[in-house]
Amino acid sequence: MKIIALLVHDDEGQDARLAVALDLARAVNGHLSCIEIAVPEPVGVPFGGVASVLTVAELEREGANRSRIEARLEAELVSTDWIEMVGDIATSLVQVSALADLIVLDQDVERLRPSHVSSAASEVLVRTGRPILAVSAQTRGFDAGGHALIAWDGSASAVAAMRAAVPLLRRAHAVTLVELDDGSVTIPADDAAVYLARHGILATVQAERPLRETAGDALLERVRRLRASYCVMGAFGHSRVRERLFGGVTRTMLASCPVPLLLVHAATA
Repeated sequence: MKIIALLVHDDEGQDARLAVALDLARAVNGHLSCIEIAVPEPVGVPFGGVASVLTVAELEREGANRSRIEARLEAELVSTDWIEMVGDIATSLVQVSALADLIVLDQDVERLRPSHVSSAASEVLVRTGRPILAVSAQTRGFDAGGHALIAWDGSASAVAAMRAAVPLLRRAHAVTLVELDDGSVTIPADDAAVYLARHGILATVQAERPLRETAGDALLERVRRLRASYCVMGAFGHSRVRERLFGGVTRTMLASCPVPLLLVHAATA
């Protein structure tokens, strides 16, 4: 986990994204790739159509924003580069993040504030297959040495997320695998713990079996009870029918998780 892609865009989540990305880059001695995106505004055109126009105000706002971010980065001992993009947030990130090890984005909070930024996480997850670290606007940093929680359901996405997180898990003072078993787990959490042990990571297994509430609510409760520093989980790991029955774990966590959320979507999940 060396190349960390950071969305640079002047919105309310930017300070949180930047703080987390800097902490993460320092923790893994990584490189920060700052992806600066100016977003065209939709405007009406004759005969009822809609076109996207890059306004002078947007260019000036993002130019001033870059100056502020660059000034802050000069004081940080982190390797960086810049990529300038114009277009939709999600589409732009998909175009340039194929070689990133991790993408720092906002959690989905569309129910609270409609935003092209806040809706990007799900689309980038599905279209790139790259790990993302989703953070809320209230996040003030990333504690790589804290307590890591892994949400485990045995899916291909859960396996991919755990494997992607190994460089971080090695730095955690505690790792807990929380098994969310609705009766269909094919790879038990105990096997995942053995995998981690072979990477030098000691993990504790806690099973939610049977689930007495929705999986999302159970996981949020465990995040709070364990005072987890961050959570690792597979995204959209079930069929659409089972995802509805299972409580929409990914949606619940993106909407409500109080700590950074490392997510991976495996195409075969």
